[in-house]
Amino acid sequence: MFKLKDNHTTVRTEVMAGITTFLTMVYIVVVNPVILSDAGVPFDQVFMATIIASVVGTLWMALFANYPIAVAPGMGMNAYFAYSVVGSHGNIDYQTAFAAVFIAGIIFIILSLTRFREVLIEAIPENLKHGISAGIGLFIAFIGLRLTGLVTSHPSNLVALGDLHSPSAMLALVGLAVTIILFALKVNGALFIGMVITAVIALLTGQLSFNEGFLALPHLPEGIIIANPITALGDVIQHSLYAVVFSFLLVTIFDTTGTMVAVAQQAGLMKGKKMPRAREALLSDSIATTVGAMFGTSPTSAFIESSTGVAAGGKTGLTTLTVSLLFIASAFFGPLVSAVSGLSAITAPALIIVGSLMMSNVVHINWNEFDEAFPAFLIILSMPLTSSIATGIALGFISYPLLKLVKGKWREVHPIVYVFAVLFFYQLAFLPH
Repeated sequence: MFKLKDNHTTVRTEVMAGITTFLTMVYIVVVNPVILSDAGVPFDQVFMATIIASVVGTLWMALFANYPIAVAPGMGMNAYFAYSVVGSHGNIDYQTAFAAVFIAGIIFIILSLTRFREVLIEAIPENLKHGISAGIGLFIAFIGLRLTGLVTSHPSNLVALGDLHSPSAMLALVGLAVTIILFALKVNGALFIGMVITAVIALLTGQLSFNEGFLALPHLPEGIIIANPITALGDVIQHSLYAVVFSFLLVTIFDTTGTMVAVAQQAGLMKGKKMPRAREALLSDSIATTVGAMFGTSPTSAFIESSTGVAAGGKTGLTTLTVSLLFIASAFFGPLVSAVSGLSAITAPALIIVGSLMMSNVVHINWNEFDEAFPAFLIILSMPLTSSIATGIALGFISYPLLKLVKGKWREVHPIVYVFAVLFFYQLAFLPH
């Protein structure tokens, strides 16, 4: 099934690669419930939904695409869901927000079966793509700083340095120091190991306790949250969540595609500039996003952490099958994860470091051309300041074609970008946001 001989690998190598990948990305099982619980979603619901979405997407990748690329709820989109979508747009609740994710997932499935996905990816200017990734990175890093009290609100300047002597801030700083040292030493699973060490320190200092034990049978307090596509579409229309759906869709499409291509290239699985079984690979993410929304989690994405498994020798779906089985096993550690996630100082370093990694995209922006650089800068600046990924994307898509028109370069802009610019302008000017 996995064609191990054809890919010059062995069962042992693939299993070890799967364990490596799992250790580098298992932090999402802790961090995702922390973020989405701020939107009111029950912790146990998000915990199980995160695992279900990860297992569905990663298993599909293993069995149908035969790639060593794991799938799980993406960082950035979860923060956007919790801090920008829920409570806005007419004070919508998380059930309605999951309806938007569900519709985005269905559209993604349809696009993954057609060529429009490729056209859309090619139409979006590269500098806007890099700006969006960097902006999301800055956004989630800021959330990590705010959750631990490292930064706090200020009456005149909006934000200020928090109380660094508070137990939460001190623990977060220690955890951040430990984790960045592990990262600098290129230790596999640095984020996860950093959280473990920070949790041990919290336990020794009396900030963490395990009153409910470590193990429990998995359960979903609210069962299936979204089950009817018609009802979900009605919620999107009623609350005018078009920009939200588009933001989920847009970021997921090019983030997933870019990650898949990068990991496939690293594993030597590309055929020229084409990725074999690309349709099956993209379906893994779109199906996982749809299923995840049904149970209660934000959109999924291919995880760049899969590259660690590839570096360990993973080349086939046996790697991701191993990751899936480990995610299933993690479902029985709900009380442990719940206790750890209750202390934001343990999870915040992961947010800050992932944010810094995403910020690396700024190096690819063409800063020498103002009409290319400013829209990207506007995206990066506005995402954290407005607490909205959608607003950042909208301002970038509006300013980019406008500057190209002024400079007489309107032919360089794909017609789809002009359409998006008009739609985003209408949304900002006339619809709730």
